[in-house]
Formats: sequence, structure tokens, C-alpha cells
Amino acid sequence: MLQQFNQLMDYIETHLTDEISGKEISKIVGMSDYHFKRMFSYLAGMSLNEYIKNRRLAEANVDLVKGEKVTDIAFKYGYQSIEGFSRAFREWSGFLPSEVAKNKFQKSFPKMSFIIAVKGGVSMEFKIEKKEKFNIVGVSKRVPIQFEGENNAIIELAQSITEQQRNEMHQLADLYPHQVLNVSYNFDEGYLEERGNLTHMIGFATTKENPFDDLEQISVEESLWAIFPNQGPFPSTLQETYAKIYAEWIPSSEYEVINLPGISFTKFAGSNENVYSEIWMPVKKKAI
Repeated sequence: MLQQFNQLMDYIETHLTDEISGKEISKIVGMSDYHFKRMFSYLAGMSLNEYIKNRRLAEANVDLVKGEKVTDIAFKYGYQSIEGFSRAFREWSGFLPSEVAKNKFQKSFPKMSFIIAVKGGVSMEFKIEKKEKFNIVGVSKRVPIQFEGENNAIIELAQSITEQQRNEMHQLADLYPHQVLNVSYNFDEGYLEERGNLTHMIGFATTKENPFDDLEQISVEESLWAIFPNQGPFPSTLQETYAKIYAEWIPSSEYEVINLPGISFTKFAGSNENVYSEIWMPVKKKAI
């Protein structure tokens, strides 16, 4: 996988003045554009779009120092106007393009490469389990994408569930863990920049069909699942486990994530200081 990541970095370098399509990204790295971008975000500490933007602005800086015209540089790197380029360049470098052209200020942002790094020897507990097709029945809403802290929109969704809805969900729940699941899917394009929304469902796993008008149902296809138990302060431990899955486990494992909803559940016992949770990641074996 590291070889494919570095091939993509090379591809980006030779196409900084072109549109870089998600289809081409998928072809090079051998996984979906969505899942690669999510993994890249955890590995690099920034989104792929941000990395490409920074590389383009760094090369624009070099061109300005060489004496190329601001207008030519702006359109060369895909900006539709000089104003848009100047604003982005100033936010990145702290200087206007005209100031750099005059005073030869330089700011670098080197090409990224991926290497194997051994860190800490901290193990991650997980198991691979095949699950037959099942349904999740509950309530859902579009909520803002948020990587850290408690998501107030999800809290509001949970608080909106009526006693009748709770009773109906419990009547249908006949699969592990026999308690509330948090299910995320249908992410907006700006996911990796922590922009936009996703659909979040709070519900129960069931083999039954939903007969209730005040509940919704989604079907989850048969799949392998990588299941990661974790325990500690909520929600920080859960969020840190997600980060480790993408930054450490997926690159080194024989599995890759597939496009099914992400699922987790949490067993609250009064305090948020030592909470047990599980993360379920839908996976398949990587092609050899």
C-alpha cells in the first residue's frame, strides 16, 4: 500500500496544473476515493485536497519569485480569478502575490512521501466477523460532520426519540448487541475537511422488517466486519480508536474498508470516564 500512496504523490506532482479526479486516485491506490481520502487525512494530518492546494501554492510561490505574471500563475493552478488566487495565497503564505514578486519572499511546502515507521508497539485488539444481511431500525437526521467532542445535533436526535419509538425499537431488536447503535452514512463531499453533513441513525439491529410508521429502516448487506473494542473516557477514546484504525491498522492489515455504513455502540454505566464501546468497520480482504 505504501508503494501505491507514493505513486499517487508522484502523480500529483506531475499534475499540479491539471484537475485531479477521484477516479484516477482510486485507480492508483486500489481503493475507493472516499476511503483513501479518509485514510490520508489520518496519516497526513490534513485532507488530500488541502495537501494538493498547499503544493500548488508552494509551486506558485516559486513561479512568483522567478518573475512570472500573477495572472498567468493564477490560471495555471486552477483559480478562476486573480482575486481568488490572491486571497488563497495570502492565507497560506501571509503575503500577497505582488509582495512576493517584489520582495522574493519564499515559503516551502515539500512533496510528501510515505515510509514505514515503527511507533511504540501499542497493540490494537480486534476480531474479524462475518455478518449476514441485517436491518437497522430507528430514527435518523442529517447532522454536521464533527471529528472531536460530542456532536450536539446527535445529542438532540437522541433526546427527540419518544417513549413509543423506544418501545417499538425494543420490540424489533433481536441481534447483538441488543442495544442502541450509532450508524453513520451518506457523507457529504467535504467530510475530510470537517465540512458538510452526514446521515446519523440511532437504532437497533434486527432480522425483522419495520412495521412502524414513526421509525425508519436501512438494510446492511452481508459483509465481513472488523470489530474494535475500546474502553476509556467517552467520547475521546472512541474517536482516538477511529484515528488509529485508519492511520495504523488499515495500512498494515490485509483488509480494506468497503462502502457500507459505519457502526458503533457504547455501554454507558453512569460515568463517562471508563466507558466500553465497539467500532464495526465493514471490510474485505485486499486484492493480492
